Formats: sequence, C-alpha cells, structure tokens
Amino acid sequence: MEAKNSGENQSIHMDPPTQEITYSGQIDSSWMCGGSVLHFCALCPETCDHLFRECVFVRYLLVSAGNTDRSELELGDGHENATAENGPWIITLDAPSFISVMQHARNRSLREEIYRAYVTRASSGELDNTAIIGQILKLRLEKARLLGYKNYAEVSMATKMATVDRVEELLEKLRSASWDHAVQDMEDIKTFAKDSGAPEANELTHWDINFWSERLRESKYDINEEELRPYFALPSLAHKLFDIIIEPADRLAAVWNNDVRFYCVKDSSNSPIAYFYFDPYSRPSEKRGGAWMDEVFGRSHLLARSGAPVRLPIAHMVCNQMPPVGDKPSLMTFREVETVFHEFGHALQHMLTKQDEGLVAGIRGIEWDAVELPSQFMENWCYHRDTLLSIAKHYETGESLPEDVYLKLLAAKTFRAGSFSLRQDRIRFASVDLELHTKYDPDGPVSIYDIDRRVGERTQVILLSQKTDFFAVLAIYSQWAEVLSADASQHLRMLD
Repeated sequence: MEAKNSGENQSIHMDPPTQEITYSGQIDSSWMCGGSVLHFCALCPETCDHLFRECVFVRYLLVSAGNTDRSELELGDGHENATAENGPWIITLDAPSFISVMQHARNRSLREEIYRAYVTRASSGELDNTAIIGQILKLRLEKARLLGYKNYAEVSMATKMATVDRVEELLEKLRSASWDHAVQDMEDIKTFAKDSGAPEANELTHWDINFWSERLRESKYDINEEELRPYFALPSLAHKLFDIIIEPADRLAAVWNNDVRFYCVKDSSNSPIAYFYFDPYSRPSEKRGGAWMDEVFGRSHLLARSGAPVRLPIAHMVCNQMPPVGDKPSLMTFREVETVFHEFGHALQHMLTKQDEGLVAGIRGIEWDAVELPSQFMENWCYHRDTLLSIAKHYETGESLPEDVYLKLLAAKTFRAGSFSLRQDRIRFASVDLELHTKYDPDGPVSIYDIDRRVGERTQVILLSQKTDFFAVLAIYSQWAEVLSADASQHLRMLD
C-alpha cells in the first residue's frame, strides 16, 4: 500500500492568512452551519414523519403473517376505539413500518403513497434541504482548494488506501458485473408478477418491486420473513450472541427511556470488561431511522478513577426493531438479526479492546477503509450453521430453527444480489457521492438532482422520475471493509 500525505501536510504550503482562516475555524464555523445542518438532517426525517402522520392515516390492512402485530399500527389520538383487527391503522415513515408496507401491502395505491412520501422527505416545501446540501458541498470544495486539492474527494482519500481514480475504477467494475444480473432479476420479478395475475406486471415500478420480489422469494425458497420472527426473540438473541458473559446491569446506570437496557460484559473469569446501553425499539418521534453504535467512554488508563487500573469502555447501540406487543417479546426478521450482528460487531471492537491508550482504544483511530470490517465480519456469522441454530429458538416452544429452513436461508442469501449491489450503498449511492465530491460545481447549471439522475441511468434498471431524499445518499461509504471481511470469513471457513 503506497503511503500518502495527509491533508494536514498540505497546509504547510498555505500562506499565513489562509492558515489562520483554516485553523481559526472561520470556514468550519460556517460549518456550524455545518453543526446545525447535521442536527437539522437528523431531525428532518422525524419532522417529516410527524407531518405525514398528522395528515394521513391508513385504512388498509397489511397482508402478511405480521398482521398479528397490527396493534403497533393502531391509531390512537382521536380514534380511541381503534383495534388491531378493525383499525384504523397508521403507517409512519420510519424504516420498519416503511419496509413492511413495501413488502406486504397488497393495495398498490397505498404502496405508492407511502413510497413517494418516504423518498421525498426533506426534499420539498418548508423542509426542503436542497439549499443546505448545496452549501455543504460548496464549503467542502472551498476547504479542499484551500488545502491544495482539486476536490473534497481527494481530501477524503488522502488518508485512505485508495485514490479517487481507483475508487471510480472499482465502482465501474462492480457496476458492470452487477448490471446483467440486476436486469435478469427484474425480468424474473415481472414474469412472476404476470404469472400471478398482477395487472401492473408490464409496468412495475419502485413501489411494486419489493412487494413482488418478496412474493417471488417466498415462492422460490419457501421462506416467509414474518414466519421466522418467532425464532428470533430479541432478549434471547442479546444474551447468546457471543462467547462472553452479558448480564443486565440496569441498577448501575440511569437510562433515557424505559425500553433502554444497560448491560455488563464479563470475561470467562467473570470479571467486568465493558458495559453497553441497548436501545432496541423504534420511536419515530424521538429517534432517526436505521441502526448505529457509538462510544460513551473509551478504555483508558489515564482517565481511570482513583484506585482503578483502567477506565472500562462503555458503548451504546441503537436499533429500530418493532416493540413488543402485549405479552410477546420483540420478534425480529432475519434481516433485523443481521442488523443486530452488524452493530454488535462495532460494539465488540470498542468493548473488547485491551488497548489502554484512550486515543487509539476501541473504535478510535480506525481508518475509514477498515471501520466496517468488524461489523461486516459479524454479519457473516448469521449464516454460520452452529452459530445461527444456537440462537434461533422459538420463543414459546424453545424449538430450534429447522435445518431445512437454515438451508433455505443460506440459498436465499444471494437472491437479487445484483440488484442490491446496484441500488444499495455499494454502487449507486457511492457513485452519487463520488460525483458530488469530484465533478459537481455548486455555482454551475447542473443540479444535484441532475447528477443523481445521471448516475441512476447507469445504476438503476427502473428510474424514478422525481427528486428523492438526498440525505439517504450523501456520505462517503466504507465498503472496502466488506471485501476485507469476506476474505477473513473465507479464511476461517478454510480453517474450520
């Protein structure tokens, strides 16, 4: 791997006034526009979701085995007589609700309504973030040029393994390898929809794809995500994930919500080595969508309390699972299990560190190329037979996940892999991100939506003719770690 100068070294060649501007934070203080922007971005999906819920409530039933959990969709305020069976129901724009509608709602008009609301969050009206995105990109470009770079992507790549040219080359190679498979995926879905008598079969669009894809997957592999939920109860999963002792320690720390739990992690000698908060359930009015992990405290010898050899690390892990309903625990889909494994990978890297130097302990100081390695590596263990069968127990009977179901999950792992590679944060999102940070001129005639559409023409089999929520794609992704984790998993399989 060739060594590269960091952006810090470039400042040596600046004239003193420019250095003063850079280091005094005048540019970064316009980033307080940056700090406010990031805060605004985090709040916007929830704000949009709140506004959406105020003016739309859904009178349609989701058609899936998940209907047993419909009480989560009951509309309360002003509809005190609402029931899980008879409704009315409300659909929010948080991810678990959105995904369930896309996969299981038979009413096509409902799917279209929810889809359009979801992908246009923060993209129109008083909550339109377009100008803010333009300002972010303009400031980043200005910062890059002050540091002696052509664009902000070069600044980002200065401390990473690859160059901009190599990233573009890799993305094109992946795009080319995925395209034909994605086209075939779409043809398979259209054929299945047509054979199933779907009136929309010849004009499938974005709010149809996940619905008919899920029906095809169920037919092809005889797997229904909702029917797997009873085998993945969240409390059982959290205590059996790893060969370490994880014990509730709620009395040791205050929490910000009654659903949040505090755990102590112990080694094989029963000695505490770390702690973590786990906030598992969706709360659309309080939490943004997705899942994430971050540190509360890092392991540190210097910051240890008097008489203690070291300050133990504390992490927090946040997910958006469906909350428990009645006496039933939170039951997860297999995809949600993968998410828990993913975030625990990050948390374990932070909690199991033996490094006592706080600045480089746990998740601190990890290069962006490698930051996703532990999480991607842990995801691979979802498909490891002994690991999965040891945690997949029916929450009522204690019965293990049947062997034939495990084999079907394994076979379905690559279902629509070409489509997901193009659409998800591997190719399309990364390509949009790279173009915005290399070729986009904030003062030019080409808009960020023009770039999104241009990239979409070569990465989407079906285009959507409207602007979408750009904060879903505006980031520099670290997918090289997925390649590294695949190599590591393959090495372990060879040793097994």
